[in-house]
Amino acid sequence: MEFDIWWLTYPLLGLVVGFFAGLLGVGGGGIMVPMLTTLFLAQGFGLEQVVHMALGTSMATIMLTSVSSLRAHHAKGAVRWDIVRAITPGVLLGTFGGSFIAARVDTVPLAIFFAIFMAYVSAQMLLNVKPRPSRELPGPVGMSATGLGIGGVSALVAIGGGSLSVPFMTWCNVKVQHAIGTSAAIGLPIAVAGTVGYLVNGWNASGTPPLTLGFIYLPALVLVGVVSVFVAPYGASLAHRLPVATLKKIFAGVLVLLCVKMLYNIFA
Repeated sequence: MEFDIWWLTYPLLGLVVGFFAGLLGVGGGGIMVPMLTTLFLAQGFGLEQVVHMALGTSMATIMLTSVSSLRAHHAKGAVRWDIVRAITPGVLLGTFGGSFIAARVDTVPLAIFFAIFMAYVSAQMLLNVKPRPSRELPGPVGMSATGLGIGGVSALVAIGGGSLSVPFMTWCNVKVQHAIGTSAAIGLPIAVAGTVGYLVNGWNASGTPPLTLGFIYLPALVLVGVVSVFVAPYGASLAHRLPVATLKKIFAGVLVLLCVKMLYNIFA
């Protein structure tokens, strides 16, 4: 196996991904997808598969990151396991099905959808719309439907669901620290279902480079994942010391930058 100098950038990406995964309750896919797209293009990978590989590799990495992040949040009593149990069946079905849709969409439309979605989420967080004090979480049917939607979109943009589940839970008057911790736990079933989906759909794909399993690029998975696992608890610790407004501004700011980065990668 020949060493690629670009592999040295993957541990640095793991530092950033792990920190924000713990801090914001996201799996880190919003950061990984545009960065992996950039790195894959720099390594000379084919444009027709590069976003799909970034999505698949991101999902596989989130499996590792979400475990570390959810353990740290659980230790602080910040995971609402009742919400996790109610939303997981819909999340699993939506994510697995969404990965099949993503595998059949061309690179450019997929990248544009990613950027538009991230712009929407960041605007939502910056506007900081307050929920009605009486608003509560929906019943079992509503939670399943919500999980289906979160899972489907998560598969299309390879996120751990935090970009949707955190705003959803805070809108339903769940304390933001609990929403972040619970989102970290929801990210695990999303990542598992999404990884299986991208593995299956990319199994016989043409144009993928060596050391790729399905749409998962193994060097990036290992080097980003291992580092992010160790860093995520530090971000989770900081999440319980920062004020709510600061958390939301950090979240929105990172997503805005990533929207610009993804569009630049594709159209430059």
